[in-house]
Amino acid sequence: MKRILIILSLYTLVLPCMAAEPAEMKCQADSLYSKEDFAKAAELYTEVANQVQSSDVCYNLGCCYYRMDDMAHAVLWFERAALLSPGDKDIRFNLELARSKTIDRITPRHEMFFVSLFRSMTRMFSLSQWTVVCISLFVLALLAFALFLYSSKYTLRQTGFYAAVSLMLLVVLGNVCAYQQRRFERERSSAIITATSVTVRSTPSASGNELFVLHEGTRVEIRDNSMKEWCEVQIADGKVGWLERRDMEVI
Repeated sequence: MKRILIILSLYTLVLPCMAAEPAEMKCQADSLYSKEDFAKAAELYTEVANQVQSSDVCYNLGCCYYRMDDMAHAVLWFERAALLSPGDKDIRFNLELARSKTIDRITPRHEMFFVSLFRSMTRMFSLSQWTVVCISLFVLALLAFALFLYSSKYTLRQTGFYAAVSLMLLVVLGNVCAYQQRRFERERSSAIITATSVTVRSTPSASGNELFVLHEGTRVEIRDNSMKEWCEVQIADGKVGWLERRDMEVI
């Protein structure tokens, strides 16, 4: 029993220190950023990002690399920030700004309207925000159903019934969006080219045929991640090929 109490006491002493350390490093990094020492600020922000998941830290890292004119890593960290806070307008604006300074101009292939709409809906909120939305909608649906059950007026019962059905459909849709957002966060199947330029080949080999060239900052989707040194990727216009893993970094 005494050992358990000692262990619990140690945890209560150590955990606050562990939580304070990233916060202190972030404050130091913020100070360095304000002094325009972007390289050292980026180092500290990276240490914090390795310990905690924070869209603010990722965003600050993107700003550091943008100010250092490293567009590949600026895009990478803005993408990571957008993954954690997909509805943040500042992140989206800076991501598009960094993308505009990259070399490749790839026209995305045509997509069905409802697919684009669903993708946009999914990225409106983060996973935690979708959870709050779904719970709120479910509570409202229960209240509407209670109105249907206990109201003495026909018009109120009718309103409660249709409202409950509509809200439950929104709950289902919200859960689908939340599941998709969770899949985006867990799978991490996208990457950013970090090498100055890379040649995408037809096979996972340096002797494979050259298909096309990509430059730093371009986003690719990983199709085959089973090999140690090579990945099969797809770009926005649908072209597919193989490139070396060292030339890109997963979002």
